[in-house]
Amino acid sequence: MTEQDPLIRNANFKEVNLGLPEKVALIEAERCLQCRDPKCVAGCPVMVNIPKFIQLLSDGNLAGAAQSLLADNALPAVTGRVCPQETQCEVECIRGHKGLPVAIGYLERFVGDWARGHADEVPMPKAPPTGKKVAVIGAGPGGLTAAGELARKGHSVTIYEALHKPGGVLVYGIPEFRLPKAIVEAEVARLEQAGVKIVCNTVIGRTYTLQELRAEYDALFIANGAGLPVFMNVPGENLKGVYSANEYLTRVNLMAAYEFPRADTPVLKGQRVATVGGGNVAMDSARTAKRIGAQESIIVYRRTRKEMPARAEEIHHAEEEGIKFEFLVAPVEVIGNEKKWVTGLKCVRMQLGEPDASGRARPVVIPGSEFVIPCEVVVVAIGTRANPLLTATCPDLKLNKWGNIMVDEQGMTSLPGVFAGGDIVRGAATVILAMGDGKRAAASMDAYLRGEPVITAEAGPAVPA
Repeated sequence: MTEQDPLIRNANFKEVNLGLPEKVALIEAERCLQCRDPKCVAGCPVMVNIPKFIQLLSDGNLAGAAQSLLADNALPAVTGRVCPQETQCEVECIRGHKGLPVAIGYLERFVGDWARGHADEVPMPKAPPTGKKVAVIGAGPGGLTAAGELARKGHSVTIYEALHKPGGVLVYGIPEFRLPKAIVEAEVARLEQAGVKIVCNTVIGRTYTLQELRAEYDALFIANGAGLPVFMNVPGENLKGVYSANEYLTRVNLMAAYEFPRADTPVLKGQRVATVGGGNVAMDSARTAKRIGAQESIIVYRRTRKEMPARAEEIHHAEEEGIKFEFLVAPVEVIGNEKKWVTGLKCVRMQLGEPDASGRARPVVIPGSEFVIPCEVVVVAIGTRANPLLTATCPDLKLNKWGNIMVDEQGMTSLPGVFAGGDIVRGAATVILAMGDGKRAAASMDAYLRGEPVITAEAGPAVPA
């Protein structure tokens, strides 16, 4: 796939990947072997019938390919951009045993984009109204997927979203250069045209309680994510100039700081910005800092590149764009001046020891290795956890020791008729895993609403209680 030049794109927020031309997409689609036992489908958390949509694309039947893809995936133009296909569907592709796998993600993006531009040719099929009302809490990827599936089955669906725009992490977390807001808006608009109602600026746990919604609706699906940031708990972390990645990216993405000066959003633009972490959120933060004016944007990570959980493509793009990496380094203090502004990040160097519970080598401090990274802004991107705003108002909702909602194999919580999925169940995970939870829960909810036995849907592995 063609890309913007790194030295040009690191100063703008236009999309990095530019998509496949139709001719190239058709040629790539022809590489699919149409396996009798397609392992790629099993590798997909939402169980997209990958061979089917690729065969239709190869035949030149773009409308058929779009219809097939949309029947399985409510947000194909989104997942085609942000889904880690290289570790899911593409890693299972037989072609990859002797060369490159079929570029399933690129083809998904191509078909998803074609569908956006030809919405009248791929209307969403809808069953007759059932008379049942469902509330979905959270308009992120899991909630949007569940809403689309339930609307398709004829239920009346209302999504309640705390922020002023639907999309969840798709709009506040993932930068414009990876996922343009217009893409998310178009995918949301398709769901609204199918009858899904979205009510924004509504915080469940404050505006309404869970009990109030349960009294009004026949079933609920909780997909409010895990948006409470985790901090390092080091001295100086409360100094001015320290952001959680959540706040930093929300200010830039949802508050449109990337459109400065048209949107004069308050966000610090230090000459040197240090981002702590090694996941996709850390890559997004560091690359964003570069784009809004940092002369030097630095990733601080306590292990090596090999252990980084971020997608290989995101690390590669960051390197191309001039992001500096400090590997085997851990912060121990944020340093500030007499006015309480950040002036640096005190760190120690690490070496890898024995594997920890995650299976990765445990970082061990090298004595006497302290040094300071001069910087004016520190972004902490080391993870998130469940926000108790909703769950604290509903003591009957069973939680695990981390504050995540516990569900059974069908996605139902300890409250009858109340289902949950995504990060509020799993902890911080990927967009596509949240979508898989939404699809699976929607099938269980449909059975529940119809008074039928609740069975696990075909949407990837069930979430353990």
